[in-house]
Amino acid sequence: MEPMDKTSPKIGFALNKVTTEQFAIIEDNYNEEGDINLETKIGFGSDVDNKMIAVFTAFTFKCNEKAFLIIEAGCHFNIKDDAWEEMLDDEKKSLTVLKGFIRHMTVLTIGTTRGILHAKTENTCFNQFLLPTINVSEIIREDSTINF
Repeated sequence: MEPMDKTSPKIGFALNKVTTEQFAIIEDNYNEEGDINLETKIGFGSDVDNKMIAVFTAFTFKCNEKAFLIIEAGCHFNIKDDAWEEMLDDEKKSLTVLKGFIRHMTVLTIGTTRGILHAKTENTCFNQFLLPTINVSEIIREDSTINF
């Protein structure tokens, strides 16, 4: 993991809303002796009018290449006015988010998704499937641009 950039600006933000975008258990696709794999997807969005950035994480557990447990959640963050203006490019109709900040919001979203997965599978045999720790620095290597 790379060291924290001491010159990075502090960005004021607050978690505004958590959403469960999708959740499914497909019991017929699960076999205790099958090969289990995990597919991970991360996405970003923004709400210009409300100065919000959304981070979405989706995880699909597969058994023998068939999805049996699917979860996607989103965390929606309000961004303080001064930070929003700093990231906003009106001409290009886009928002450029520093990699350290988008990584931080992504880590928060993965943790939130992990908790939702636990709550939705509690007291079932599917509760054994946990989201692993993820080194977000290996996934997000540069600043992210969100186009409107």
